[in-house]
Amino acid sequence: MEKEYYYSFNKYLKDIFGERVQRIPVDAGFTCPNRLNGQKGCIYCYQGSSYKEKLPLEKQIEKGIEFAKKRYKAKKFLVYFQSYTNTFDTIENLKRKYDLIKKYPEVVGIIIGTRPDCVNEDILNLINSYTDNYLVWIEYGLQSPHFKTLKWINRGHYFSDFLKALFLTKNKFPKINVCTHIILGFPTETKEEMLETAKILSTLPIDGIKIHPLHILKDTPLAEIYKKEKFPLFSLEEYADLVTDFIAYLPKNIVIQRVTGEAPEDILIAPSWCSFKEKMKVLNTIKKTFEKKGLYQGKYLESSENAFKK
Repeated sequence: MEKEYYYSFNKYLKDIFGERVQRIPVDAGFTCPNRLNGQKGCIYCYQGSSYKEKLPLEKQIEKGIEFAKKRYKAKKFLVYFQSYTNTFDTIENLKRKYDLIKKYPEVVGIIIGTRPDCVNEDILNLINSYTDNYLVWIEYGLQSPHFKTLKWINRGHYFSDFLKALFLTKNKFPKINVCTHIILGFPTETKEEMLETAKILSTLPIDGIKIHPLHILKDTPLAEIYKKEKFPLFSLEEYADLVTDFIAYLPKNIVIQRVTGEAPEDILIAPSWCSFKEKMKVLNTIKKTFEKKGLYQGKYLESSENAFKK
């Protein structure tokens, strides 16, 4: 059996369902409060759509299921409301869109990507209503807990907003699993500050994490900044070295849903290793780095645990 260095989402789903479960990403037509009234959103946010053809939501789900059945031989699916802020609407409209999963017996779960400043108790109560019959995850985009970074990327919320949303969710709706998004490589942060992010998250009641390297896309404010400043970006080896240390600071029960991020070549400016075609190379490099350094998820926490036992 191949050695696993972290608790992957695939492993987590197999532990629950006993078989492969495939995510079906959909664009439900939501927008983002940070893109209204002439605002361009976060500086790294691509202004185009991730989906070349904007099909009705039901058709997206059906087409996604059909593709995953053929490509991955999957029989169970999670509908992933991915694009933009998927809680930024009225309760009635949210329910109408979320309820579409009930039409498909193969769908066993729902994932809702959003911002921590775009949830409240009523919205979470709606999302919680699906937990009796489905696996439910909500993804809060944090990107960084550091004030200077959140301000620089024009995130439009701060770490306190994330903490408020996290504790509201876990205290009142514990059946909802919480994943957070983190980006590594902002020029506003040192390596030590990025690892401090891992240490902070290790103390919080999150259930999962997605880790992405900073990459520059066309048609973004970040692309304009990069053109002028040419700030350094991680090489693949530098990123692998950092992300393995990062994961070693995370408790073993946190599901590592992603360890990298990629983009289509036609909109990717840099670094080139963040293109879709390089994904397996990136994953293999990270795996080899874990092996070379003798690291695995939670290793750095073991020394502190042992210190308390002494």
